[in-house]
Amino acid sequence: SQDREWVIYIFALLYLLALCIIGGKQGIKGCLGLIFTFFCVIFVYLPLVYLGYSPFWSAVFICFLTTLVTMYLIGGPTKKTCAATLGTLAGVVLAGISAWCFSKASGISGYNVSDIETLMTLWNTNRIQVGGLLFSGLLISCLGAVMDVAMSISSAIDEIYKQNSSLTRKELFKAGMRVGRDMMGTMTNTLILAFTGGSINTLVFIFAYNYEYQQVINMYSVGIEIMQGLSSSLGVIMAVPVTSWIAAFLYSKNQK
Repeated sequence: SQDREWVIYIFALLYLLALCIIGGKQGIKGCLGLIFTFFCVIFVYLPLVYLGYSPFWSAVFICFLTTLVTMYLIGGPTKKTCAATLGTLAGVVLAGISAWCFSKASGISGYNVSDIETLMTLWNTNRIQVGGLLFSGLLISCLGAVMDVAMSISSAIDEIYKQNSSLTRKELFKAGMRVGRDMMGTMTNTLILAFTGGSINTLVFIFAYNYEYQQVINMYSVGIEIMQGLSSSLGVIMAVPVTSWIAAFLYSKNQK
């Protein structure tokens, strides 16, 4: 087979260079955060799962760790960073909870995935909790979008407060909500399109064989994609009020 090692290295390097050159100082920080996230997934999350720990809570831990470091690199030890970190973690956990509720109501579990036969071999040999991999993957996949929304809202409230420190907590919260509402549509659309793009082969297969609606809507693969898209989007939506409230609480001295 073709040796792709150097092609991968070159394109990864070009990506990082573009990020650093165009993004400047913040781009370099973002690059460091990206590298840290990559190493956390490879050297922390995967070993934890392999040792038999819960994939869901391992993913929550990784999300918290990577969010904390990434936000610290971007915003430093500030109220803005604190609000963005807590808002991100809340959004991601709520996405996971909503996915769990959807799975219980619809009968979809982590044992419905296509690679379950291979994964069950790992369960037999290493006691890996394969049923939780689906939901832990959802947490990791929606982390970036939730992080983006949380930091944008926190930054907006931070800037508004610097311009007018007399604003009350309620006014800061409303300002954060207005910013968040503008982001909801694009971010949720981004997540839905991302999951749709990942299942395009299945969609083409369904279209080509002219499946009946009832067949399509009850397919495990379709249900999983819908669950992932809606739950991730719900995490983004819920991150808006949570982050707005936390940021308003931290910045405003008005206790009303």
